[in-house]
Amino acid sequence: MSDRKVLRVRDVMKANVDIVDGMATVKEALLEMKHIETKALIIDKRHADDEYGIVLLSDIAREVMAKDKAPERVNVYEIMSKPVVCVDPQMDIRYCARMFDRFGLSRAPVVEAGKVIGLVSYTDMVMKGMLDIG
Repeated sequence: MSDRKVLRVRDVMKANVDIVDGMATVKEALLEMKHIETKALIIDKRHADDEYGIVLLSDIAREVMAKDKAPERVNVYEIMSKPVVCVDPQMDIRYCARMFDRFGLSRAPVVEAGKVIGLVSYTDMVMKGMLDIG
């Protein structure tokens, strides 16, 4: 048996996330974004039976900027990924890293009791999990 302390997603995630309505324009969503370091916007559920979505800043660059679309004319629901793969805050970060690799993810919302409580990324897992920085 190993004496290694198990690090959980909760231990390394960013607790501050930006949750926006899918009907918001890209421009509105970016103007409301307070946590740029997360590099993502979580799209809120429309009702209890809906699922969360996600838009990465790289999605905005690829789908709006590179295609020369006006950010005030594109709604975030048009470019979001939905449903988004969510992570349990109790998951061991080693399994989270494996899941990211298997599904081609770079970040994911952390969901507890049906509510987004944070966002976890490879950067969080490596820098906070392996090096204990931040």
